Amino acid sequence: MSMPARILIAGSGAVCGLGMDPAAMLDAILAGRSAIAPITRWDATGWPVTHAAEIADFNPRVLVDDRKLHKFIRRTDLVGIYAGDRAAEAAGYAQHRETLDEASSARFADRSGVYVGSGGGAFENQYDYFPLMSETGDDLRAFGAKLAETVNPMWLLRTLPNNVVCHVGIRNRLKGANACITNHSVGGSLAVIEAAEALKAGEADRAIAIGHDTPFEPQNILYYHRCGLLAPDALRPFDAAREGSVLGEGAGALALETEAALAARGGRAIGEVLGGGHVSEATGLLAIRDDGDGVSRAIALALADAGIAAADVGMIVAHGNGTLQSDASEALGIRRVFGDACPPVTAFKWALGHLIAAAGIVEATIALCALRAKVVPGIAPLATPDPVCAGLPISRKPQAPRSDIALVLCRGFAGTDAALLVRALPT
Repeated sequence: MSMPARILIAGSGAVCGLGMDPAAMLDAILAGRSAIAPITRWDATGWPVTHAAEIADFNPRVLVDDRKLHKFIRRTDLVGIYAGDRAAEAAGYAQHRETLDEASSARFADRSGVYVGSGGGAFENQYDYFPLMSETGDDLRAFGAKLAETVNPMWLLRTLPNNVVCHVGIRNRLKGANACITNHSVGGSLAVIEAAEALKAGEADRAIAIGHDTPFEPQNILYYHRCGLLAPDALRPFDAAREGSVLGEGAGALALETEAALAARGGRAIGEVLGGGHVSEATGLLAIRDDGDGVSRAIALALADAGIAAADVGMIVAHGNGTLQSDASEALGIRRVFGDACPPVTAFKWALGHLIAAAGIVEATIALCALRAKVVPGIAPLATPDPVCAGLPISRKPQAPRSDIALVLCRGFAGTDAALLVRALPT
């Protein structure tokens, strides 16, 4: 029986409130810096939640240089395109294509795909309609008559959830297999898993996997708060004083390539996708199981997919979203798999905020940097570990990974759980 194809990582890209690339994010985390700060996108005075992890000095031109394109895309698309472009750049797609003849260049494009985890819809998509609704009230005839004069005619194009799939493909001439996954917080992790599976199945030779989201907006903040999910100003994973999560914004991307394709063009790998697993707890839209069953099953599937044992994992990047039930049940799920032999556990959302669809993939890019630096970053705000999370080897101080493999966990609404295993390779 032939060995399964290795799926290598030829490049990465990311952006969030901590910085414009994964290395800068890791440096900030190791220094104990958090991007969580008072909201500046709107006046949050008097709001029950006043903090988020937004990208400071948000500049569309820095993220995407095509000013015309800005008319057709949203804030979340800007960060997604930026991350995808950086991954393609790091992988050296454009440089390699310059060495090819016309026929070979066309084949390269046809065998290159894009897989994107998107946050899907957002309330701000509807904000263009608010002034006219306020003006016309219940008079639908008046609303319809003035609609074309009031609402941007590009509204539909701006709100497409697959904008990043389209524009990253167009900008980088990636004409192969593609998909847009809208599955809340696990979307970015699923983009990596689906892209890796496509490469294993021979559907493409390479693919950029992206996760992007800019979820903090007035209505989202209000509704997440009313669901009891948000802390007022800080996110404290696994701490006894944790009060909830804090939203952030950003995007991450990994350029995946089969070992044969990367070798054929003389490329270099920074890492490897070993395997992934994803399950549903099927309990409800917000409900999750207290026993961590979904987390443990996702981990078990990822280990089986990778063909490795739990003892081979060098570090765990927990979902660690700071909510009472999620952190407690995640700790139990991890313990069910690793027992007393658990590798060092960390979490990044205290510094990044919860990036929803971008969370898992951004954290995977940081994990690869951490593995190459041979460090498991500490959880800076951890003061008193919650007794219900006992047994997790968490710390405020950096720890040493026990191998070059990271397990990255992600959880989303409707009881979805995803686990991703990546290995860092020497550069």
